[in-house]
Amino acid sequence: MISKQLYTLQIKTKQNFTENLAHLRDLILQCQKGSIILAPEVSLTNFCYQRMSEAAEFAKEATSVLLELSYEKTIAITFIEQYRKKFYNNLKVFHKGELLHKQSKHKLFPLGNEHLHFKAGSLEEIIPFEIDGIKCGAINCFELRFIELWQKVKGCDLIFVPAQWGKERKEHFETLCKALAITTQSFVIASDGANDSIAKGSAIISPFGSVTKDDSKEIIGLKVNFNEVQQVRKFIDIGL
Repeated sequence: MISKQLYTLQIKTKQNFTENLAHLRDLILQCQKGSIILAPEVSLTNFCYQRMSEAAEFAKEATSVLLELSYEKTIAITFIEQYRKKFYNNLKVFHKGELLHKQSKHKLFPLGNEHLHFKAGSLEEIIPFEIDGIKCGAINCFELRFIELWQKVKGCDLIFVPAQWGKERKEHFETLCKALAITTQSFVIASDGANDSIAKGSAIISPFGSVTKDDSKEIIGLKVNFNEVQQVRKFIDIGL
C-alpha cells in the first residue's frame, strides 16, 4: 500500500516577493514530513509583467530555499524564469534536495496576455515523472482546457494543477479538475490563488471524483491511499 499526505495551498500573492517566500516557507513548515505540497501558479510573484527580470532573478533565491525545504517534503511550484533572453512560466518539482522535474507552460492564456510576455514551452516537456513510486504528471492552469494535454498525463496516479484562475470562471476550474480526475481515474491536486480576482477552489480530488476543498483555508490536506487508483481502474475498466 502506498499512502501519502497531500497538501494543496491557497494563498494570496503580495507585491513583495520576499514576504511571499517567507509566508510560503511558513506554510510548508506546517506540513508533515514526507508529504507532497502544491503551491498556486507563480504564487511568489504573480504575473508581474512590469517586473519580469526582477521576478526571474528572485526565482534563483526561491529555488535555494525550496531545495533546502525539499529534503523532507516534495514541493511543486511555478516560477517566472529567463533563458536566452526569453521568459518562461516554469513548473518545477523539488524532491530530496534536488530538482526532480521541470516543464514550461505550453499553452499560454491569451486573455491575460501571457503570449505577449512568455515563450511557450515545448509539448515534449509534459511527461510523467515519479515521486516515491507514485507516477505523476502536471498541467499548468490554462492547459487544463486542452483535452490533448490530458492524454499526456493519462495513466498517472497523481496529477498536479497549479493555477491563477479567475473567479468569474470558478465553476469552469472546479468542473474541469473534477472531470480530469474522473476521466484519467487519477488523484488530482489543484492549487489556485486567493487574491480578490482569483477563484480559489484548491482541492484534492479522488479517482472516483470525491472532492476535498475549503475556500476559507490556506492549507488543505488529505492522506490518500494510492491503491484507490488501481481499485477504480479495475472496477470501471476503461483501459488504463
